[in-house]
Amino acid sequence: MAFCIAVIGKDNAPLYLTTSDLERELDLQYHVHAALDVVEEKCLIGKGAPESKELYLGLLFSTENHKIYGFVTNSRIKFIVVIDSCNVALRENEVRVIFRNLHMLYTDAVCNPFYIPGEQLTSKKFDRAVQKLMSGNI
Repeated sequence: MAFCIAVIGKDNAPLYLTTSDLERELDLQYHVHAALDVVEEKCLIGKGAPESKELYLGLLFSTENHKIYGFVTNSRIKFIVVIDSCNVALRENEVRVIFRNLHMLYTDAVCNPFYIPGEQLTSKKFDRAVQKLMSGNI
């Protein structure tokens, strides 16, 4: 289902980035980092809106092969998901569920007392759960 999932910190440094297609990893990482500009624009435009607990940004942009979706939390942690464009059966609600599950997994990982804020996520449990999420099993 998903080709790439990224968790980006407040300073736009990747906290976690995984891809399902290792041959195209660099291309997918480029799409993730290009999406950060769109995320920043959408967040600046939304400043006049009342603060929400979390902000689903929806489709950031699409290419011939991929659709890139974004989500931002109130703590300015950004989630980027790159999905195959051929998957036309994927609805907006399913993308929201992916982000909701990803946010819950991230929250569980950073609530670990041994996690240092701002460090990259290196949890094996988080890795396994994200891999399940990428394959569509959650």
